Order: sequence, then C-alpha cells, then structure tokens
Amino acid sequence: MPVPVTLHGRAVRLEPLAEHHIEALAAAAAEDRGSYAFTPVPSGMEATRRYVADALAARATGRALPFATVRTADGRVVGSTRFCELDYWQGPVPWPPAPRGPLGPALTAVPDAAEIGGTWLSARAQGTGINTEAKLLMLRHAFETWGVRRVSLRADARNLRSRAAIERLGATLEGVHRAHTRGLDGTVRGTAFYSVLDEEWPRVRERLEQRAGTRAETPCPRPLVPV
Repeated sequence: MPVPVTLHGRAVRLEPLAEHHIEALAAAAAEDRGSYAFTPVPSGMEATRRYVADALAARATGRALPFATVRTADGRVVGSTRFCELDYWQGPVPWPPAPRGPLGPALTAVPDAAEIGGTWLSARAQGTGINTEAKLLMLRHAFETWGVRRVSLRADARNLRSRAAIERLGATLEGVHRAHTRGLDGTVRGTAFYSVLDEEWPRVRERLEQRAGTRAETPCPRPLVPV
C-alpha cells in the first residue's frame, strides 16, 4: 500500500488521518450540516471516532489513504478526504476484472489507478479555495509521484452542485450508473462517474493551478460543495 504522506499547499495541508484529529474533525462537522445531504459526514464525537477508526482500518488493509484537511492560515482541521479504490495492475490479468492489492511488498507498492472520494469540508471552509487546492495536491501526487494511469471521482447523481464542482476540476463524465446503490436518505440512487487520465493531466493541472491562484486572492461567494 502507498506510504502515508503529507501534502503541502498554500492554503491547505493534507495530513495522514490519525486519532488526534478526532476532536477537531467533530467540531468542523458540527459547524453547519446543511450541505451534507448527499455527503457522509460524522456527527458527534462517537460517530467521529468510528469514522476515523474505519478510515484507519481501510488504510491498514491498503484500501484507502485518508487525510485530515488542515487550513494553513490557522492550523485548524476543516474536513477530510482520501484516496480509495486503489488498484494495482501488475502480474497476470485477473478475470473477471476487479480491483486488487499489490503482488509485491505492500509498503513499497504504488497503485496504477486510484479514486479520490470521501471529501467533506466544514461550512466555513467551503468556497474558500481549499477544495480546489486539495484536489490539485492529490491529483499531482497521484500522477506525478505514483504515476497512475487514471484517477476517478464519483457523486450521487442528484447532487448537482457536487457534480459541477467535479466538472470544474476538468474531470470527464463517463456516465451515470442508474439505480447503482442506496443513498444517504435510504432511497436507491444513481451514481455519476468521472475520471482524469494521465494524458489529460497536464491540461487539468494548468486549469487547477490557475483556479487555485485566483481563489487564493478572491474567494468565490458561492460555496464549493465537497465532492
């Protein structure tokens, strides 16, 4: 599995998620929960403890690489995000095709494909450019450090604001899986799937770098809903 790493930006720092983040995460999630209708965000200390424990368990098995999202201006934890669905393409081709772990030593392995998901921000951190720069840092790490072939993102098909945020990153809509899974409200939902390929990364990087620089000087008045 990929080794945990801290990703540094101008407005945001992504730290490997740890138990010492629990209290600050619970406080961030409690600010205003009005934008979390389609986003799984823990509510309260006990739920946040379980949330972090589950994330760390996924990291231990190589299924995810979770981060605490930290605002650099004041060092405050303002949310969380993660790499997930890590896939390794070395060795014989499996059939049927399915994500699998590395064939070699887990601690030195790097994935060939990954997904960015589980992203949420506190109410006051939305619309400040933190989400844009965090995605830039993660995509840069995936493509330029790991050398992945693709990065995927997904959203509840009903979450039009979140889908618009993904599309503003420069990701391509691959389609909507209809009646794909249960939503947070218990109803059956469709899921919109997006991706960025390695050959598309230079164009997407330039776009994100321009947006991150602009947002650092002039925050957008309309909240950028976490993916």
